[in-house]
Amino acid sequence: MKMINNHPYHLVDNSPWPLTGSIGAMTTTTGMVMWMHKNESYLMIIGIIINLLTMYQWWRDIVREGTFQGKHTLKVVEGLKLGMILFIISEVFFFISFFWSFFHSSLAPTVEIGMMWPPKGIKTFNPMGVPLLNTMILLTSGMSITWAHHSIMGANHSQTTKGLTVTVMLGIVFTILQAYEYKEAQFCISDSVYGSTFFMATGFHGLHVIIGTTFLLICLIRHLNYHFSKTHHFGFEAATWYWHFVDVVWIFLYITIYWWGS
Repeated sequence: MKMINNHPYHLVDNSPWPLTGSIGAMTTTTGMVMWMHKNESYLMIIGIIINLLTMYQWWRDIVREGTFQGKHTLKVVEGLKLGMILFIISEVFFFISFFWSFFHSSLAPTVEIGMMWPPKGIKTFNPMGVPLLNTMILLTSGMSITWAHHSIMGANHSQTTKGLTVTVMLGIVFTILQAYEYKEAQFCISDSVYGSTFFMATGFHGLHVIIGTTFLLICLIRHLNYHFSKTHHFGFEAATWYWHFVDVVWIFLYITIYWWGS
């Protein structure tokens, strides 16, 4: 006999994906250590494959629950929104730690780095080159994702598709340009505290752009499969919030590290 819930909450079913996800994370991390120290990448590749398979199947289950089984009620979506807001706040503090490190070293340069900033011997990027272009790309992507968001709220399917497609393409172009910038860099992560703070801050931001682009690409695929409506599209809304967060962090990175810090 099937029990009918008398509450609006979603009590999740047993799932193997948290376990396989943790195994994948451990395998990837261990594999990265082996790759860095022994130049052996097979364990890291296995970990990445486990993570990708876990992500696909876990996301598939969530789509089923929220879209086809109706388990994402208004009360559940309210909780999901709060969870996403708290997650973004935690990400804000994550990046604050990098800015703190950067300003700690740049505002009072020590004798070990020549009492100057950038440190002696560091040839920095021209902030008016690729960094400025990437800034324009991300600001444009912020406008295109807002276009898509307003379109989905107005039940305009084709405009939402166009806005999402443009945003995903801009995210990919940003990542390609940042990879090119890293390839052309005349300093590395081990070049004093400047190299460490630069590559940690911009590198983690680049990782967040890749995550955000993947987030939006999944939303685009779901949108093309008519998973969203004008009143039920929290997955898309969460991706939009995340992308705006990525935009804002980049503006601070550009102004402080690329422009002022150089």
